[in-house]
Parts: sequence; structure tokens; C-alpha cells
Amino acid sequence: MKHVTRWLMLSMVFIFSVTTVVQASNSNSINEKLGLPIVVYGDALSTAQKTEVSELLEVDQHEEIDEFTVTGQDIANYINGNPNSNMYSSVKILHQDSGGLNVEIVTPDNITEVTKEMYVNALITAGVENAEVYVASSVAVSGHSALTGIYKAYDAKGATLDPERMQVASEELDVATSIGEEEGVSQEEVSSLLTEIKKAIAEQNPVSREEIEQIIQEQLDSLQIELSPEDRERLVNLFDQMRNLNINFDEVQSQLDELASGFQNLINDEGFWNNLRTAVQDFFRSLSNFFDSVLN
Repeated sequence: MKHVTRWLMLSMVFIFSVTTVVQASNSNSINEKLGLPIVVYGDALSTAQKTEVSELLEVDQHEEIDEFTVTGQDIANYINGNPNSNMYSSVKILHQDSGGLNVEIVTPDNITEVTKEMYVNALITAGVENAEVYVASSVAVSGHSALTGIYKAYDAKGATLDPERMQVASEELDVATSIGEEEGVSQEEVSSLLTEIKKAIAEQNPVSREEIEQIIQEQLDSLQIELSPEDRERLVNLFDQMRNLNINFDEVQSQLDELASGFQNLINDEGFWNNLRTAVQDFFRSLSNFFDSVLN
């Protein structure tokens, strides 16, 4: 019994140490400049499911929130979708002063088609900047309705996004998820392809559909991805629409670079990794000592 108690105490110390390192910079205080955290629930959620999603999104850690519900009619209003759609995926949005976009899928097993990179790419296309976005669902869903929930949140807060950009962003999400299903291309490959195409567009500033076609083919070749002629045409149509929108592609390039540098900063944060490494080493050293004492 004594050994078991010691084992439990060591496990708790390890978990606490790692959690402290990861969460040390988190803050739940209200940013008076940027406004309250926003939570948007899918209207198809039952009362029990909404409670579960609220817990998943850690809504109770905020003293105050702005709460909204996204409906099938919203998907029709914002992106000409089916007004009879059942909306389950929900989001929490924390506005930031800077730092670009960060998306976390809190329930990855229940968001079956859309990856965090797909959300980031679509939100950049829609014109969303500098926000932390958390996506959750209590049931298995594709994840598309979360994007509409974000649109509604911005609209309700008086920061209306460009309708054409929202429409194209939603088409981008559809193309991204369908390519993965039809072509057998992984979600990571699709996300990388979309990001690299946007970077190339930002660098080359294409002025014709033919130049868009060339950029897409170059990125397909570079990433060694093979698509059907139909899906290549869908990509060309999608990015040709983006070219015709009033999007500052240099700004898109900057946002993509900020996201990439954010990951790199974490990797290069010696303090973070040293603390984490020390916690892991201490845990396994204690674990080894525990088994030595049991066996001896």
C-alpha cells in the first residue's frame, strides 16, 4: 500500500509539473480593449450536449462571455448553404492584439473532416485576423458549421466580414475536405498544398487564370500530389476567385509566416523545453527508483 501511495504521488507531481509548464502563460482575465470572449453553440445541440460542449470549451473559466447560437438559416444567409442543416460544431473565440490566428480543435475525434490548418486557411481567406479559436462538438460531425458560427460571431459584434470572401472561404473548406475524400490525399497534404499555393500567389502576384494554373501545378509537383483533372480545375477556379477578390495577398503571406514562426518560437523556446525535459526526467527517475524498491 505504501508503494502504491508513493506511485500515485509521483504521478500527480509529474502531471502537475507538465501542466504548469504548458499553462504558465495562460490568462483568463477580460481584455477591455478587445472585448469579451465569444462562444457560439450549434443550435442542434440538446441541453445535455450544450453543457458538455460548454465544459469542453472551458466556458466557466471566463467571468463573462458573449454567447450566440448558429442555425441552419445562418448558413444560408452567410454562405448560401442549406437552411435545414443541423448545426453541432461550436466555437470559442478570443480576440488578440496581434499574433495571427491560432486554431485548436478541442475534440479532434468528433471533427472528422476539417483540420486546424484548414480552418486557419479558410479564416485567413475570410479576413479574420489575430484570434484564438477553439472548436468542439459533442458528436461526430464534419466541422463545417463552426466556420459559419465564427462568421455570425463577427457579424454580431459589428465586425462584418466581406460576404464574397466568406463565400470563397467556405468553398475553400469544401474543396479541401472533398479532395481528401475523393483523391485519397491526406488532410495534412491538402492543408500544406493550400498554404503553399497562397504563399506562391503572395510572392508572384498572378494577374491571369493561366498564371494561377501554373502556380497550382508547380505546387502539386513540388509536394508530389496527383489530382484528377476535375479537382485541379476546382483548385484553379477557387484560387482564381481569390485573385479577383480584394485580398491583400502580402498580408496573407505575413499571417501565414506569423503562424509558422509561432510554431518555430515554441520549438526554440529553450526554457519551455528545458522545464518539460526536467519534469519528464525527474518523473522517470522517480519511477525507476520506485520499481527498484519494489523488486528489491
